[in-house]
Formats: sequence, C-alpha cells, structure tokens
Amino acid sequence: MAADISELNRISALAESYHAGLAAVSKTKPAEDILTLYHAGQKIFGENYVQELVEKESILPKDIQWHFIGHLQTNKVKYIAPFINMIHSVDDIKLLKEVNKQAAKINRVIDCLLQIHIATEETKFGMDEDELIHLLKEVMVHPENYHHIRLCGLMGMATNTVNQTLIRKEFQSLKSLLEKVREKYIAHPQYFKELSMGMSNDYKIALEEGSTLLRIGSLLFGKREYKQ
Repeated sequence: MAADISELNRISALAESYHAGLAAVSKTKPAEDILTLYHAGQKIFGENYVQELVEKESILPKDIQWHFIGHLQTNKVKYIAPFINMIHSVDDIKLLKEVNKQAAKINRVIDCLLQIHIATEETKFGMDEDELIHLLKEVMVHPENYHHIRLCGLMGMATNTVNQTLIRKEFQSLKSLLEKVREKYIAHPQYFKELSMGMSNDYKIALEEGSTLLRIGSLLFGKREYKQ
C-alpha cells in the first residue's frame, strides 16, 4: 500500500475539528511515500529510529517538522538535536539533561514531551506519576540546567486491546495527570498543554478525551515494512 491521501484528508479534518494536530508516523516507509503526503499538505512526520530519521532528514524538504516518537537512547540524541522539532519520548531525567546539553551546543531550544506509562503492558516505556513529579521538581529547582529544552506536555500509549473502555480510561488518566501537574510543577504552564495520544486503532477515542496530537502510521502508510 502506498501513502493514502484520502485517509490523510479524512483524519486531518477530524483532528482539526477537535483543534488537534497530526503526526504522520513514517517509520520504515520510503521517502517517496513521505513526499506523497508532504505534497498533499502534511508537514509533521514522526520517526522511531535515529539512523533512519537522520537519513530521511538529509534528503527530504527542509520545512518538514520531524518528531521523534520512539525510545531514545542518550548516546543518540546528538544526531537529531540539530533539526528535531519535538521529542515525544523523554522518559527520565538523564535523557532530558542530554537533550538540553546537545541543544545548548548549537544554541537551540528543543520542545519535549514527557512519556507516561498508561498501558497494562509492561513492555511499553514511560514514567509513572511519582517519577514524573520527581523530574518536574528537579527542573523547577534547577531551571538553569534546562534553558535549552521546553516542556510542552505529555505523551502516552494506550493498551493494545479491543477493550475501548480501558483505552478511554487510560487516555483520561493521562489528561488528568497533565492538568494536575501543569499548575503545580510547571514554571511556564502556557507551553505545557500538549497531549500526544492516539494511534491508528484508537485515535477517535483519543480525540474525544482531549488529544492535541495524533500519531498515525498504518492508516496513512499501510503496515510497517520490516527489513529482512
């Protein structure tokens, strides 16, 4: 399946009706497919793998907004720091410090979302509420160490299940957590408003529960193509 412009238009219109954005998740997809959606008006693309992202960024239009949505190792931050628009998957203070360090070297401020574990699967990454509050307190106490990152909100992945009630509860918990910590632990709450939640199988529920940024892959590009 090639990139699907009709699906892009349908999902984009729905997201817009909820005042939400759309990141087209293009991991493992060729540059031609990205260009198809780009020329149809899509500008935000999400990638999961650093090497693949660096290669694509080097050959694709420079006004693409690249979002990193996969698990990010600290030793890989330096490769994406020069161009990344947003990192969705900051899941500990060590990674946040490294993003700040690499951004400082090139005098950038990088938008970051803090990944929260809301699913039942233990294999998914993310902080719990206590770990989140610990991180936010560290940033509040030592703001001088974080001048080159901007905390913009939270990201979460719901359980991969047909149980829509469970998915809805998980998204509700992420939104309530954002509201809880925004006023108490965030120095600039006007920036801390993004909720990155909702993928191809649950994006409608995510929009109903307050998502501001969807991450859609297979509906736009088809199933992932794994390298043999």
